[in-house]
Amino acid sequence: MRFEGKTVIVTGAGSGIGEATARRFSDEGANVILIGRTREKLERVAANLPEARTLIHTADVSKAMQSAEAVKAAADRFGGVDVLVNNAGIATQGDVTATEDSDFQKVMDVNVAGCFHMAKAAMPHLKRAKGAIVMTSSVSGLGGDWSMLAYNASKGAVTNMVRAMAMDHAAEGVRVNAVCPSMTDTDMAGGIKEDQAKFDAFMKRIPMQRPAQPEDIAPVIAFLASEDARFVTGVNLPVDGGLSASNGQPRL
Repeated sequence: MRFEGKTVIVTGAGSGIGEATARRFSDEGANVILIGRTREKLERVAANLPEARTLIHTADVSKAMQSAEAVKAAADRFGGVDVLVNNAGIATQGDVTATEDSDFQKVMDVNVAGCFHMAKAAMPHLKRAKGAIVMTSSVSGLGGDWSMLAYNASKGAVTNMVRAMAMDHAAEGVRVNAVCPSMTDTDMAGGIKEDQAKFDAFMKRIPMQRPAQPEDIAPVIAFLASEDARFVTGVNLPVDGGLSASNGQPRL
């Protein structure tokens, strides 16, 4: 019950890592605010959480005003904000010539501007609470992928945003970290799971020989947000089954 009496905002809470994270914080006693664009998905998640400690708020985090309204709703309901989990994210495939301008901008708006807007709105509350931000970045923010230009650019930005925000706000008592998953069994990975050749290629690169489950990522997010990590800030922590341990050479 590390988060009993604490208030936690989770963006992208309607499925995948966000859903597992919301459940984890709730199980540890937190008031949880579920943020996403689709109310039906949020309601499905909330149905399994304690009603008195759960708030649903639909918002598009790429919009500054909607992000500010979401943070205000959380603070009004529970009296403040202790933890912000910036998890909402999207992806698109393509190299620089194949990526449409509009698709590139959409990925940057959600993955990068969304983190910025939510952090900016939540920071006054987090300063008062001596709280924490945890971002969902990616191993794609630590190194490059083939044909994932927009996603790589966005997650690289998140990775360095974590470092900059951690430095700026450490003396104010606010810690900022990120998890960097590899392939995770969520809707975003659906195209890979359905293509056996692609799936097998991914598995050859992951020493643990399986994709992550959202429940593998959520406890690490909770750790980074907790007092157990009270001297940890500015860290982009791989949660990748050993993928980033490799120097890229083939297994012979």
